[in-house]
Amino acid sequence: MRILAVDIGTGTQDIVLLDSEQPVENAVQLILPSPTVIVAERIREATRTGQPVFLTGRMMGGGPCHWAALDHIRAGFPVYATPVAAQTFDDDLAAVERMGVRLVAGEAEVPEGAVRIELRDFYYPEILAALRLFGVKAEPDVVAVAVFDHGAAPPGYSDRRFRFEYLARRLREAGGLSGFAYLKPHIPEFLTRLWAVADSFDGPQPLLVMDTGPAAILGTLEDERVRASSERLVVNVGNFHTLAFYLRNGEILGLFEHHTGELDRAKLEAYLEKLAAGTVTNDEVFADMGHGALVFEPPRRRAGEVLLAVTGPRRGLLRGSRLRPYFAVPHGDMMLAGCFGLVRAFADHYPPVREAWERVLKLSTVG
Repeated sequence: MRILAVDIGTGTQDIVLLDSEQPVENAVQLILPSPTVIVAERIREATRTGQPVFLTGRMMGGGPCHWAALDHIRAGFPVYATPVAAQTFDDDLAAVERMGVRLVAGEAEVPEGAVRIELRDFYYPEILAALRLFGVKAEPDVVAVAVFDHGAAPPGYSDRRFRFEYLARRLREAGGLSGFAYLKPHIPEFLTRLWAVADSFDGPQPLLVMDTGPAAILGTLEDERVRASSERLVVNVGNFHTLAFYLRNGEILGLFEHHTGELDRAKLEAYLEKLAAGTVTNDEVFADMGHGALVFEPPRRRAGEVLLAVTGPRRGLLRGSRLRPYFAVPHGDMMLAGCFGLVRAFADHYPPVREAWERVLKLSTVG
């Protein structure tokens, strides 16, 4: 049984091909630029050459490609986009037009010489091609992909509030971190970025999609030290978003999510302390430009009394912290935390693969 797990972030896309007949240490791994970084560089090249840009394809992650498109427009060059591709920048297409993007039905409305750039998050054919170049049997038996999805908020409703309301509702419905993963037929309609990934995949294999934050937290629980602790704070400090959970055995007692760019070490420490005490509030995080916070049951602990496990590309924000963080390395590799979370979630959602991956990864029952 072979599983391809791809965790797509803002800076990198982290890829692992695991074979249930081999040790994890022999898994094929790739850490590559994220799709939004790749698209951003293509737009910047068009800016350097002074060419119009035509964006087609699907909704994908924004950030770098959004900024590159804005810079292209500010430099005096046009950006054309189909309505579906334009949702990469905002679900409200009127807002996309206000930023200067020209919406078109197709290539016939784009001037000659425009650089055509296809938008999509999941580079499945390219990943397989890269593996084949090194003699790796390319076709996996199952596929799992993680992306961050704010969800399509109603017009005029805060994306941040909509995102966190979904997180809170899903935890109440599903109870655990694997609840943020979905097999292809069961993805909620409002999770438009997850749907875009699913629609772009036409392989015959079962496909699971998941939110990146919970995937990283779930994967961090694969670290032996984290797994051995019955009570722990686990925080994923991503390039754009920071998500923290307080877990006691298999129970989630509380969480908060914030924008990493709004945090420094002192502020993040303060939020983690409040999460451990059970005093963090949704209003204070939202007012601070974060998504929100939720406490199901106040842990009433001091942050230094419990294990603080840290993962994510911006984990250095907590280096030297007075909270004595432990930088988790699930199966020896921090960069693959999200991928290991995807594997665990697939095992939870798809019984035919559970036994194989429990044997290989010795997946615990926590989280």
